[in-house]
Amino acid sequence: MPETQNIEYKSVWKDEYLKWICGFANAQGGTLYIGKDDNGNVVGVKNAKKLLEDLPNKITTILGIVAPVNLYQSEQGDYIEIIVESHPNPVNYKGEYHFRSGSTKQELKGMALDKFLLQKQGKHWDGVSIPNVSVADLKSETFDFFRNKGIKSKRLDSGVLTDTNEVLLNNLKLTDNGYLKRAAILLFHPDPEKFVSGAYIKIGFFRTNSDLLFHDVINGNLFEQVEKTMDLLLTKYGKALITYQGLNRIETYEYPEDALREALLNAVSHKDYTGPYPIQISVYPDKIMIWNYGKLPENWTVEDLLNKHSSQPHNPDIATAFFRSGYVESWGRGMDKMRILCQEAKIPTPQISCSGNDFWTIFRRDKYNKEDLSKLGLNDRQIKAVLYVKENGRITNAEYQKINEISRQMATNELHNLVNEFKLLINKGYGAGSYFELVN
Repeated sequence: MPETQNIEYKSVWKDEYLKWICGFANAQGGTLYIGKDDNGNVVGVKNAKKLLEDLPNKITTILGIVAPVNLYQSEQGDYIEIIVESHPNPVNYKGEYHFRSGSTKQELKGMALDKFLLQKQGKHWDGVSIPNVSVADLKSETFDFFRNKGIKSKRLDSGVLTDTNEVLLNNLKLTDNGYLKRAAILLFHPDPEKFVSGAYIKIGFFRTNSDLLFHDVINGNLFEQVEKTMDLLLTKYGKALITYQGLNRIETYEYPEDALREALLNAVSHKDYTGPYPIQISVYPDKIMIWNYGKLPENWTVEDLLNKHSSQPHNPDIATAFFRSGYVESWGRGMDKMRILCQEAKIPTPQISCSGNDFWTIFRRDKYNKEDLSKLGLNDRQIKAVLYVKENGRITNAEYQKINEISRQMATNELHNLVNEFKLLINKGYGAGSYFELVN
């Protein structure tokens, strides 16, 4: 049997292999064999009985754990089996923390070590306390904003209006033994970048992937970042269709406002802030791409994210505060909300993808609108037909004739152009049952 995530073979014993035992203990556990080659074949080990006596003491003395050590004898020679269980507390080898990942061992350092130690303590990054920052350093206007949003959404009762900021933070569990947590700094401090690098948002308008026309950097606490970014997306980076109902002016944006807000809030609250990278929003003429540094919950796929109604948020304290303010629903329901809003707006549902630490939410605009269709060169009859298909799902030759009051031959020719020249429609069915649908 070849080496796997939970099995390691060594032909001879070296004390440095205590690092492998440390790696197993910090991960999911595993078994180390001494006296086998890389393919698991027994090659025998010298002084097996002495190792049987020495190894348990070395493991306990150096690593501080207990691991069963077994001696096996075979025709090919003796070999040793060391069984290592996963440990709830971090295990170190002479101050080094090793971790088994796949079939390799790695030494944890920097941010990876910080995250590992927090996980072993049952804590999250945003739940770590920060010294030398007081409630007085936080922004009072943001507390007022939070209270008003929470009361309006009925997630908070009116009693919070008389609570002090200290009481509010305690009720939100954003303090720990008198210290403010990182989440409190990100949510309410006027300049969280003093404490967390990359705690801001970049937004740019691209004509092509390499042609950036203009951009903005949005700073401030997370509530301010969301509000400023949404304002820019809807005014500077987007455009609205203006209609009227009586004397009431109605603005309809290219992308549903609430769907964009939900995606932005997900990016902000689920970002992995241990990476010094800002959230990046790339706006194109036909799409908006929202990127944040972060991963899905362990053992989840994108399909799980779209189909489940709850998850393990990366920053639970931040996510809870957003929920209590009435900003967001649960993670899974937020995905549903975005899909439904986009379907109602008759644009494609958002594309969600995650590879490594790259988490993307991509909105694509509806290209089936009168302005864009006219720019493509469609005549008025063809535009009317495409909009008819958008509304009704399909169109037949007879329906094309009827809505445009033209002959069958002209309808056939113009439908042929929509299929072959403009590639907007696709012909389905045969003969009398033939009809046309939108390509996308």
